[in-house]
Amino acid sequence: MPLPVGVADYQLGEPYPPAQDVTVVVRDSTASPQPGESVDPDLLVAPDPDWPDEHLLDTAQRGALTDRVGAVLDRCDAAGFDAVELDNLDSWTRSDGALDRRDTLAIAASVTDAAHARGLAVGQKNTPELTADEVAEIGFDFAVAEQCHEFDECAAYTALYGDQVIDVEYDGTITDLCADPDRPVMTSLRDRDLTAPGSPGYVSEHC
Repeated sequence: MPLPVGVADYQLGEPYPPAQDVTVVVRDSTASPQPGESVDPDLLVAPDPDWPDEHLLDTAQRGALTDRVGAVLDRCDAAGFDAVELDNLDSWTRSDGALDRRDTLAIAASVTDAAHARGLAVGQKNTPELTADEVAEIGFDFAVAEQCHEFDECAAYTALYGDQVIDVEYDGTITDLCADPDRPVMTSLRDRDLTAPGSPGYVSEHC
Protein backbone atom coordinates (compact mmCIF):
# COMPACT_ATOMS: atom_id res chain seq x y z
CA MET A 1 0.00 0.00 0.00
CA PRO A 2 1.79 3.22 -1.10
CA LEU A 3 1.72 6.35 1.00
CA PRO A 4 -0.38 9.26 -0.33
CA VAL A 5 2.46 11.53 -1.42
CA GLY A 6 2.11 15.11 -0.21
CA VAL A 7 2.65 16.61 3.24
CA ALA A 8 3.66 14.36 6.14
CA ASP A 9 2.99 15.58 9.70
CA TYR A 10 5.30 13.93 12.24
CA GLN A 11 3.41 13.82 15.56
CA LEU A 12 5.33 11.33 17.70
CA GLY A 13 5.20 13.81 20.57
CA GLU A 14 1.77 15.29 21.25
CA PRO A 15 -0.96 14.33 18.73
CA TYR A 16 -3.16 17.09 17.32
CA PRO A 17 -5.60 17.58 14.42
CA PRO A 18 -3.60 17.80 11.18
CA ALA A 19 -3.86 20.71 8.76
CA GLN A 20 -6.06 20.26 5.71
CA ASP A 21 -3.14 19.81 3.31
CA VAL A 22 -1.60 16.94 5.33
CA THR A 23 -1.73 13.57 3.55
CA VAL A 24 0.21 11.42 6.06
CA VAL A 25 0.08 11.63 9.87
CA VAL A 26 2.73 9.79 11.94
CA ARG A 27 1.76 8.98 15.54
CA ASP A 28 2.79 6.69 18.38
CA SER A 29 1.05 3.31 18.43
CA THR A 30 -0.50 4.16 21.81
CA ALA A 31 -2.28 7.18 20.31
CA SER A 32 -5.41 7.26 18.19
CA PRO A 33 -4.78 7.64 14.45
CA GLN A 34 -7.28 10.54 14.58
CA PRO A 35 -7.40 13.09 17.25
CA GLY A 36 4.48 1.86 29.82
CA GLU A 37 4.40 -1.59 29.01
CA SER A 38 6.35 -4.23 30.93
CA VAL A 39 9.08 -6.31 29.28
CA ASP A 40 10.18 -9.86 30.10
CA PRO A 41 13.61 -9.35 31.75
CA ASP A 42 14.93 -12.36 29.80
CA LEU A 43 14.56 -10.29 26.63
CA LEU A 44 16.66 -7.39 27.90
CA VAL A 45 20.26 -7.05 26.72
CA ALA A 46 21.49 -3.64 27.90
CA PRO A 47 20.52 0.02 27.91
CA ASP A 48 20.62 1.55 24.45
CA PRO A 49 23.88 3.57 24.23
CA ASP A 50 22.12 6.38 22.37
CA TRP A 51 18.91 6.32 24.44
CA PRO A 52 19.80 5.37 28.06
CA ASP A 53 16.14 5.33 29.14
CA GLU A 54 15.45 2.57 26.58
CA HIS A 55 16.77 -0.99 26.44
CA LEU A 56 18.04 -3.19 23.65
CA LEU A 57 16.09 -6.43 23.32
CA ASP A 58 17.68 -9.77 22.47
CA THR A 59 17.10 -10.23 18.74
CA ALA A 60 18.34 -13.83 18.96
CA GLN A 61 14.95 -14.57 20.56
CA ARG A 62 13.16 -14.05 17.26
CA GLY A 63 9.89 -15.77 18.12
CA ALA A 64 9.39 -13.96 21.42
CA LEU A 65 10.09 -10.55 19.92
CA THR A 66 7.89 -11.18 16.88
CA ASP A 67 5.03 -12.20 19.18
CA ARG A 68 5.55 -9.08 21.29
CA VAL A 69 5.41 -6.79 18.27
CA GLY A 70 2.41 -8.74 16.99
CA ALA A 71 0.42 -7.48 19.97
CA VAL A 72 1.31 -3.91 18.98
CA LEU A 73 0.20 -4.60 15.42
CA ASP A 74 -3.13 -5.83 16.71
CA ARG A 75 -3.55 -2.61 18.65
CA CYS A 76 -2.66 -0.49 15.62
CA ASP A 77 -5.02 -2.45 13.40
CA ALA A 78 -7.88 -2.15 15.88
CA ALA A 79 -7.25 1.59 16.31
CA GLY A 80 -7.54 2.19 12.58
CA PHE A 81 -3.95 2.89 11.56
CA ASP A 82 -3.04 2.31 7.91
CA ALA A 83 0.69 1.67 8.40
CA VAL A 84 3.42 1.12 10.98
CA GLU A 85 7.10 2.05 11.14
CA LEU A 86 9.66 -0.27 12.72
CA ASP A 87 11.70 1.98 14.97
CA ASN A 88 15.14 1.11 16.34
CA LEU A 89 15.78 -1.24 13.43
CA ASP A 90 19.36 0.05 13.49
CA SER A 91 19.98 -1.05 17.09
CA TRP A 92 22.50 -3.66 15.98
CA THR A 93 24.75 -0.88 14.64
CA ARG A 94 25.32 0.56 18.11
CA SER A 95 25.13 -2.59 20.27
CA ASP A 96 28.89 -3.32 20.38
CA GLY A 97 28.23 -6.76 18.92
CA ALA A 98 25.48 -7.73 21.36
CA LEU A 99 22.92 -7.81 18.54
CA ASP A 100 23.24 -9.49 15.17
CA ARG A 101 22.27 -7.94 11.83
CA ARG A 102 20.92 -11.23 10.50
CA ASP A 103 18.67 -11.77 13.54
CA THR A 104 17.44 -8.19 13.39
CA LEU A 105 16.48 -8.36 9.71
CA ALA A 106 14.87 -11.79 10.15
CA ILE A 107 12.62 -10.32 12.86
CA ALA A 108 11.86 -7.36 10.61
CA ALA A 109 10.78 -9.75 7.84
CA SER A 110 8.54 -11.71 10.22
CA VAL A 111 6.96 -8.56 11.61
CA THR A 112 6.46 -7.15 8.11
CA ASP A 113 4.68 -10.33 7.05
CA ALA A 114 2.50 -10.13 10.15
CA ALA A 115 1.66 -6.47 9.48
CA HIS A 116 0.82 -7.13 5.83
CA ALA A 117 -1.48 -9.95 6.93
CA ARG A 118 -3.38 -7.34 8.95
CA GLY A 119 -3.56 -4.96 5.99
CA LEU A 120 -0.91 -2.59 7.39
CA ALA A 121 1.85 -1.06 5.27
CA VAL A 122 5.31 -1.21 6.87
CA GLY A 123 8.10 1.35 6.92
CA GLN A 124 11.74 0.99 7.88
CA LYS A 125 13.14 3.64 10.20
CA ASN A 126 16.55 5.33 10.30
CA THR A 127 18.57 2.52 8.73
CA PRO A 128 20.38 3.69 5.58
CA GLU A 129 22.68 0.65 5.86
CA LEU A 130 20.11 -1.66 4.26
CA THR A 131 20.73 -2.95 0.74
CA ALA A 132 18.15 -3.18 -2.04
CA ASP A 133 18.13 -6.97 -1.70
CA GLU A 134 17.49 -6.75 2.04
CA VAL A 135 14.64 -4.28 1.56
CA ALA A 136 13.07 -6.54 -1.06
CA GLU A 137 13.46 -9.64 1.12
CA ILE A 138 11.94 -7.95 4.16
CA GLY A 139 9.15 -6.38 2.14
CA PHE A 140 9.23 -2.80 3.41
CA ASP A 141 6.75 -0.44 1.72
CA PHE A 142 8.26 2.93 2.66
CA ALA A 143 10.89 4.55 4.88
CA VAL A 144 10.95 7.13 7.66
CA ALA A 145 14.22 9.02 8.08
CA GLU A 146 15.21 11.52 10.74
CA GLN A 147 17.85 14.12 9.82
CA CYS A 148 18.89 12.47 6.56
CA HIS A 149 19.68 15.95 5.20
CA GLU A 150 21.84 16.76 8.21
CA PHE A 151 23.80 13.50 7.89
CA ASP A 152 23.84 13.45 4.07
CA GLU A 153 21.89 10.17 3.92
CA CYS A 154 18.75 11.15 1.98
CA ALA A 155 19.91 9.64 -1.31
CA ALA A 156 20.36 6.27 0.39
CA TYR A 157 16.63 6.24 1.18
CA THR A 158 15.25 7.71 -2.03
CA ALA A 159 17.36 5.32 -4.13
CA LEU A 160 15.43 2.45 -2.54
CA TYR A 161 11.99 3.99 -2.00
CA GLY A 162 11.61 6.86 -4.46
CA ASP A 163 8.85 9.18 -3.26
CA GLN A 164 7.85 6.78 -0.46
CA VAL A 165 10.14 8.45 2.10
CA ILE A 166 9.15 10.66 5.04
CA ASP A 167 12.06 12.80 6.26
CA VAL A 168 11.96 14.79 9.49
CA GLU A 169 14.62 17.39 10.25
CA TYR A 170 15.14 19.27 13.52
CA ASP A 171 17.83 21.80 12.62
CA GLY A 172 18.46 24.36 9.88
CA THR A 173 15.91 26.30 7.86
CA ILE A 174 13.12 25.05 5.64
CA THR A 175 14.62 27.06 2.76
CA ASP A 176 17.91 25.16 2.98
CA LEU A 177 16.14 21.82 3.39
CA CYS A 178 13.90 22.31 0.39
CA ALA A 179 16.86 23.40 -1.74
CA ASP A 180 18.61 20.06 -1.17
CA PRO A 181 18.29 18.12 -4.45
CA ASP A 182 18.53 14.80 -2.58
CA ARG A 183 15.87 15.54 0.01
CA PRO A 184 12.76 13.31 -0.07
CA VAL A 185 9.52 14.72 -1.47
CA MET A 186 7.92 14.54 1.98
CA THR A 187 10.42 16.53 4.05
CA SER A 188 9.46 18.55 7.11
CA LEU A 189 11.15 20.68 9.77
CA ARG A 190 9.89 19.99 13.30
CA ASP A 191 10.78 21.00 16.85
CA ARG A 192 12.67 18.26 18.69
CA ASP A 193 9.93 17.78 21.28
CA LEU A 194 7.32 17.33 18.52
CA THR A 195 4.86 19.56 20.33
CA ALA A 196 1.36 20.56 19.25
CA PRO A 197 0.37 23.91 17.69
CA GLY A 198 0.23 26.64 20.30
CA SER A 199 2.97 25.12 22.43
CA PRO A 200 6.17 27.07 23.11
CA GLY A 201 8.77 26.18 20.53
CA TYR A 202 6.33 24.53 18.13
CA VAL A 203 7.75 24.25 14.60
CA SER A 204 6.14 22.51 11.64
CA GLU A 205 7.20 23.50 8.13
CA HIS A 206 7.06 21.42 4.98
CA CYS A 207 8.60 21.39 1.53
